[in-house]
Amino acid sequence: MSKNFDVVVIGGGPGGYIAAIRAAQLGFNTACIDEWQNDKGGPAPGGTCTNVGCIPSKALLQSSEHFEHAAKHFGDHGISLENLRIDVAKMVGRKDSVVKQNNDGILYLFKKNKVTFFHGRGSFAKAVEGGGYEISVAGKAAETLTAKNVIVATGSNARQLPGLPYDEAKVLSNDGALRIGATPKKLGVIGAGVIGLEMGSVWRRLGAEVTILEMLPTFLGAADEQIAKEAHKAFVKQGLKIELGVKIGSVSTEGEGVTIAYTDAKGGEQTLAVDKLIVSIGRVPNTIGLNPEAVGLQLDERGAIVVDAECRTNLPGVWAVGDVVRGPMLAHKAEEEGVAVAERIAGQHGHVNFDTIPWVIYTSPEIAWVGQTEQALKAAGRAYKAGTFPFLANGRARALGDTTGMVKFLADAATDEILGVHIVGPMASELISEAVVAMEFKASAEDIARICHAHPSLSEATKEAALAVDKRTLNF
Repeated sequence: MSKNFDVVVIGGGPGGYIAAIRAAQLGFNTACIDEWQNDKGGPAPGGTCTNVGCIPSKALLQSSEHFEHAAKHFGDHGISLENLRIDVAKMVGRKDSVVKQNNDGILYLFKKNKVTFFHGRGSFAKAVEGGGYEISVAGKAAETLTAKNVIVATGSNARQLPGLPYDEAKVLSNDGALRIGATPKKLGVIGAGVIGLEMGSVWRRLGAEVTILEMLPTFLGAADEQIAKEAHKAFVKQGLKIELGVKIGSVSTEGEGVTIAYTDAKGGEQTLAVDKLIVSIGRVPNTIGLNPEAVGLQLDERGAIVVDAECRTNLPGVWAVGDVVRGPMLAHKAEEEGVAVAERIAGQHGHVNFDTIPWVIYTSPEIAWVGQTEQALKAAGRAYKAGTFPFLANGRARALGDTTGMVKFLADAATDEILGVHIVGPMASELISEAVVAMEFKASAEDIARICHAHPSLSEATKEAALAVDKRTLNF
């Protein structure tokens, strides 16, 4: 016998669980289905982000950064250590505990907000006469649910290199990269994107010799070119070997390690032998097992669910959010879409502004940006002004001992409206929020330049970069 709900959400990642909570807050009888499980077979909601993405990677980044500070920078503060070592198993164990805390937190939030949770894989069974859909839950206890509104939030999967499946032992996706049990002597990474740079940084700090092979000719092409060059310089100085414009040939997993044959940017034939290889060449929408054909749900050529600007699919009452639809594959984008869809179901006017979605790479230095890049403004022929301020001239950065990078403002030449803000340096992930707020309110660079910022703080670099738009910096 089926269980009836107003809203059923398929997927319990950032887009799904947030959509379910907001729907319940709005008075809908709501269910959320999620199949992730922990090592004991219990439910582990939170999706890729919580289980094998954003959260565990930040835990490992934090641990490895502590280790590098102790090994290389504590001496500058007069702190002496002897026989420094890293217990990788304990580090990974801490990461796992952080993940579990987040899993348990989501289950608590479901209970608090009266969201009914089903542990299993959700799929479309059929359309219901008179409106609505029947959803099957395959798990330890099979269930059948019906609802007039269905929100699909099934996320994405790691893209495989053609002919090279993940074995998660030597050829690793983001999942396997987070489960490495001991520091490899040599680590290869294909892809210099977010995952490649973050995971490469973790194991480089712990002593691995890391080589990153990037097929594109430019480094971080989505970022502002000036910021990307500054980041590239910092990573190379740290010891990351980054090769751009390569063409991957054969990859052999015979023997103890992995051997990658590739052509470098100059056309030379090269071979890289490593103990483990992380492949981070993007992600693909996940509709495995969703059974969209049962109800005629439309997918595009990439396998993503086709939606309009408000996340409506081609079916009445069926919505989709997050990585499984168009747009950037970012957890916070999925959350905003989840909230907006729940509010639209309630007849409200949920809104997501794609122009002010921030991007962050949690390396050291961190990289964050929002809005237009300088190269995009040039290509569009838009007149603009630019202002930069280096952390080298920031008192708080000096006290921290981390003066790498800068803040960069781009503003309209005529109106001074902020068009983009780009940061490479300490705590860029936190500093970018001021820029997001400012751009949401259509602020000018002058507005930020006139706001009092605490001294000493890293945020003063933001104020100074805004001043630099009008060539009025005070501390550089």
